[in-house]
Amino acid sequence: MGTRLGRPYPKSLTHLSDGRTIMGQQHDNIATAFGDDVRLVTVVGFKLEAIIESFPDSAFVYNELFDQTNTSKSLLKGLHAHGEGGVLWMNGDVVFDPEILRRVKPLIEADQSFCVVNTSEVADEEVKYTVSADGGLSAISKRVPTGIAEGEAVGINFVSSTDRELLVHGLELVDDQEYFEGGIEWAISQGARFLPVDVSDLSAVEVDFPDDLARANREFAPQILDEEPIAVSA
Repeated sequence: MGTRLGRPYPKSLTHLSDGRTIMGQQHDNIATAFGDDVRLVTVVGFKLEAIIESFPDSAFVYNELFDQTNTSKSLLKGLHAHGEGGVLWMNGDVVFDPEILRRVKPLIEADQSFCVVNTSEVADEEVKYTVSADGGLSAISKRVPTGIAEGEAVGINFVSSTDRELLVHGLELVDDQEYFEGGIEWAISQGARFLPVDVSDLSAVEVDFPDDLARANREFAPQILDEEPIAVSA
């Protein structure tokens, strides 16, 4: 809902200083990496009409309990609607370098599950991760102690066609207030293997607060620092 940004519309429709919305930047990055022949499924809830009007070429799934459930249940609805095969998904508030998607494209083509991460210093409220001896993720959640965390998850992930059923089952089992990472952890406990993909050399900003938005503008639209565009979405 983007209440911490102090705006009356969904956070994904927040404008960057280059005139694009956060979701618009994501769509551009997807097109840059994969071309236009991709199927986009967007899970909507708060003020869904505004998002639907802004991106009419996407398919939409409605989480009618968006104000009562967390990302685990929204992702579950998206996976149920997507059909078969592997699925790339991302949080609706991440502004990121398009090179990230080009970097992970070989893993998607190989049908290998992964979570995009960085190794920056982390705080308690961030989604953190640890890695097992075989190089796969062993834990990924906000509950991972800061002292043992190897970094934070960026919010861009892929589940392979072979791991997808385990992830779906995990998302069904976790509490309504759990983040989707809880489903990933359950899938890992049942044999799924999610690789961490380090993008510490590239920029990715999760926009929660005004300071995050200012940072995203500095890193991705430096020519018009922090100015709100005149044109707004419907």
